Amino acid sequence: MLQISPTVIIPESEIELSAIRSQGAGGQNVNKVATAIHLRFDIEASSLPNTYKERLLQLSDHRITKEGVIVIKAQEHRSQEQNREEALKRLQELIKSAIVVPKKRRRTLPSRSSQLKRLDSKSRRSQIKANRAKVTE
Repeated sequence: MLQISPTVIIPESEIELSAIRSQGAGGQNVNKVATAIHLRFDIEASSLPNTYKERLLQLSDHRITKEGVIVIKAQEHRSQEQNREEALKRLQELIKSAIVVPKKRRRTLPSRSSQLKRLDSKSRRSQIKANRAKVTE
C-alpha cells in the first residue's frame, strides 16, 4: 500500500507493476535482466477521493493518458527493487502535487518612491550615454 496522506492510502492491488528491460548502455546486464519497472495506475478505477481524481485528470502531465491512466517508467537504477521504489515514489509525488492548491496571486502596484527611483536611474543612464556622443561646435 502507498501512503499519500494520513487519510488517503492506495492499496497495492490498484497499482499495476511490470518488469521490463532497460534502455541504453549497460552491456550484458541490460540484454539479460528486466530491471526497469513500468507502473500503470488507473485514476478512474482507483479508490482515491473524488477531489483527488478530478485534480489529477485536470493536470496537463505527459505521464497521464487521455484514458486517465498514469504511466511511469523507472530505469535509473541497476536493481529492479530500487526502480520499483522509485516508480512508487514518483506516483506518490504526482498525486501529492495534484492536490496542492496554488496560492491566489494578489495584484500589487509599485510604490511611488520605487517609480521615481526607476525614472531617475533611467534619466541618469540617458545622460551618461548622451555625454559619449561627438561634440559639435
